[in-house]
Amino acid sequence: MYFCNVFNIVFDMIKINASRNVPELSSLVLLATAESDFENCGLSDDEIHYVKTQIEVKSERIAVNKAGRWIFVQPVDCASASSKADADREKMRRDAYKLHQFVVQQKIRSLAVVDLVKRAFLSFAFAEGMALSNYQFLNYSGKKSEKEHSLSELIIVSDIDEMYINRLIFVTEAVYKARDLVNEPPNVLTPAALAAEFVTMGKNAGLEVTVFDKAEIEKMNMGGILSVNMGSIEEPTFTVLEWKPDNAKNGRPIVLVGKGLTYDTGGHNLKTGNYMDDMKSDMAGGAAVAAVVYAAAKTQLPIHVVALVPATDNRISANAISPGDIITISGGTTVEVVNTDAEGRLILADALVFANKYDPELVISVATLTGSAQRAVGNRGMAGMGNAPRKTMELLKECGEIIHERIVEFPLWDDYAEELKSDFADLKNVGSEYAGMTTAGKFLEHFTSYPFIHLDIAGAAYAKEAKCYRGKGATGVGVRLLLKFLIELHNE
Repeated sequence: MYFCNVFNIVFDMIKINASRNVPELSSLVLLATAESDFENCGLSDDEIHYVKTQIEVKSERIAVNKAGRWIFVQPVDCASASSKADADREKMRRDAYKLHQFVVQQKIRSLAVVDLVKRAFLSFAFAEGMALSNYQFLNYSGKKSEKEHSLSELIIVSDIDEMYINRLIFVTEAVYKARDLVNEPPNVLTPAALAAEFVTMGKNAGLEVTVFDKAEIEKMNMGGILSVNMGSIEEPTFTVLEWKPDNAKNGRPIVLVGKGLTYDTGGHNLKTGNYMDDMKSDMAGGAAVAAVVYAAAKTQLPIHVVALVPATDNRISANAISPGDIITISGGTTVEVVNTDAEGRLILADALVFANKYDPELVISVATLTGSAQRAVGNRGMAGMGNAPRKTMELLKECGEIIHERIVEFPLWDDYAEELKSDFADLKNVGSEYAGMTTAGKFLEHFTSYPFIHLDIAGAAYAKEAKCYRGKGATGVGVRLLLKFLIELHNE
């Protein structure tokens, strides 16, 4: 076991509450139509008339200043067809992001979302967008107090079951944690530090966490992790986070495998230009799967779920792995390393072999794996592929539409395996210049003997600028998607 307390993430989470009554002191955002009943919302008759008029002329948002207490009205289209529910949810999240910018400017501390249209799912989505928009990473800011967002309390006034409020709280917390991990600089977030943070998360949530150090990784013959780590001065780790409640409804666990590359230079196939700038985010998959298991435990989800996170960095040195080297993955497969910048699949291969010990119901890998996925999908979604039952993939995609972490499915045809044939080993680690995300998925599939889905989040994991509630920097993509999927998979 390897335990190391290297740093401490500063975690400031917005407080989220539910109420049956409209609070008297908080600023308000009223989700409403022109026909809504605005009584008991702090507006005078003249103000109600003004608000209804503005809604009818389709104003995007109406604001009334009551001596420092703001009352915002967010028009809602209740005539929208049920088939547009996913789009309506996302509109609410994005509207919340837009309002959040004004909330910060006005230094509003407490905001209540009041559902006047009796559509709880819309008020939930608006609150979700507001909470996610409020995230900040200020661990290294010398003027933190001057930059901190003012909003510290969010109250939902709607007919929403307490269970869903708790889920919102813990899922938001999990997204924050994933973002924090990804945003940490690579000189701080070493593989050991990442593992230490997972241990802390486990203690906070009641997870069983096991961290294997380099010596134990060597005993398990994890050649993928060890080879990528050869150029580094930091030792690798392999972390297992497990949530196994007594009332678990699945007899065989769901295993989530996340890439934990704490920094990627590309090795001898050195990244050029500015392609190395954001490579601290190359462990976003590992952060996401750990955060999902954390949220599952916090919400007491009756699902047995395991997260596996192989972690190292990929540096260049005299000892670093070189193109042409042949390595052996823990299951015995030999791999010719054609490109050292295709290192993520090597460490994931060891984790996928390790997953066999659980006889899993399903394994999902999550990784910032290929530039081709980013070129194909951009930053608006992720590439997905797999051999899991059709209904399983469709459910995951449906959850992606609801959460708006959308999946573009690519084929995992056997033909792609032809590109991975090596003259000198069982496999080589890259295929041709085309369909790189798919040949990467096919490489990973080789190490599986169970239903498998791979999600390539290369484009969605990190944002150059803030355009919506996902913010700038780490987005935490995958956390909300996978938790929703776990909930729906066993109808919880």
